[in-house]
Amino acid sequence: MMQITILAVVLLAGLAAGLAIRLREGRVRTSAGADMTGDDARTELLAAVGVQGEVPAVVHFSADWCGPCAAVRRVVAGVVADLAETPQPPLDIEVDIDAEPALAKELNVLSLPTTFVFDARGRERFRISGVPKSGDLRSALSPLTVPEAA
Repeated sequence: MMQITILAVVLLAGLAAGLAIRLREGRVRTSAGADMTGDDARTELLAAVGVQGEVPAVVHFSADWCGPCAAVRRVVAGVVADLAETPQPPLDIEVDIDAEPALAKELNVLSLPTTFVFDARGRERFRISGVPKSGDLRSALSPLTVPEAA
């Protein structure tokens, strides 16, 4: 009887952990990210992949062996295309984690797919683990496509 109880507790704990991870997957989370002007190494790594800090950018890490990364490609491309006519249209930058391990380490990318949203000043504003929902990504990105008042 004790073994069945232990097995049930372990299964329930695993189920709870899995549900917690699944709820977090694909959510747009606000970042307390650094400004591009604060860290020269970070700035150089981001500039090397195309984040210049002039317009907003969506940077998504992927790899050839990552299945869900194809879905991220479609979602990001669709949202960026929808916002192409805005005053500051965002960039769509895909980064192969195998080709840019230093940038992945700098941004603390622990799993694929991982997506970042940078504003026009190069500040990390949002981070998404997993496949983002199109509406959530659009809601996060839209305010960044309008120039800030001076």
